[in-house]
Amino acid sequence: MESAERRVGSFTLAFRTPVAIEAAASVAGPVEGQGPLASYFDRVVRDKLFGHPTWESAEATFLRQAVDLLLGKRRLKTEDLDYLVAGDLINQLGASSFAARAVDRPFLGLFGACATWAEALAVGALLIDGGYARRVGVAVSSHHEAAERQFRYPVEFGYQRPATATWTATGAAAALLTAGGEGPRLTMATVGRVIDMGVKDPFDLGAAMAAAAADTIVHHLRDSGRSPQDYDLVATGDLGSYGLPIAADLVRDQGYDLGEAAADCGVLLYDRAQGIGAGGSGTACSALVTTGYLYREMLAGNLRSLLLVSTGALFSPTSYHQGESIPCVAHAVSIEWGAGGE
Repeated sequence: MESAERRVGSFTLAFRTPVAIEAAASVAGPVEGQGPLASYFDRVVRDKLFGHPTWESAEATFLRQAVDLLLGKRRLKTEDLDYLVAGDLINQLGASSFAARAVDRPFLGLFGACATWAEALAVGALLIDGGYARRVGVAVSSHHEAAERQFRYPVEFGYQRPATATWTATGAAAALLTAGGEGPRLTMATVGRVIDMGVKDPFDLGAAMAAAAADTIVHHLRDSGRSPQDYDLVATGDLGSYGLPIAADLVRDQGYDLGEAAADCGVLLYDRAQGIGAGGSGTACSALVTTGYLYREMLAGNLRSLLLVSTGALFSPTSYHQGESIPCVAHAVSIEWGAGGE
């Protein structure tokens, strides 16, 4: 059957239509703008409130700015998009929904926690590969203060963050996916399954998500028949400095050695001297690193093949206070530039 031809193994989808990331845009917050990737971002906003009275409304503006910048790079209008696929961390996708209200295009809101970026890229590619769209805008956002208030404690509380805690990224990123356009191409997507290792600490999400990341990486490699060495970089979403070594060990137990190809977007986004703890997290974390740094490295020819594995902790304040453990998921997309991706 035609549908079976596009499925590789049990977890992976192969896109038959060339799906290009034709443009990318990034809007970073002030802390992110002080990190090692600052020069790669399209815009750094020095005011976390972005002129708004609340963190949540500021986040919606971050996302809308990313979409506007994206369209401006190709001199497109919002009506040139067939769909907008977006997600964030706020209850009821508050930032994405409010931004989509202004974009005024058919909207698909996604929640995969910090795995939403890879999930959105996969859904956008599916719309194009299925022949339902020619241009899809994909965008995500997160905000440090908004996320801390919702999932842990308001920053005004002044609580002591443990060493395992990660820093929710403030910012937004967007990508323009087109059928047969120019740019690095999405060639495969591996949809992860929910894995719960029994971790209950919302300040140790790297350890909670490590098994999900490893599971998705292993399934991708098995399904595709590839090895880690087929990629210049295997970048996890936000496992941080504690979670990445755990994931690498779990992958090694399954017969694959990530070696020097392994990196984590949460570690790349910040300098440890900034005092952010174990690294970055949040829906915007892997998105900012992808659209700001990795995408530009691909355009420059310094990076030819990338396996992006965004990771997400699927808990809520309610589940946490009820004593539930943290279920996690990871989704992966293969992005290639050159052989196999031309």
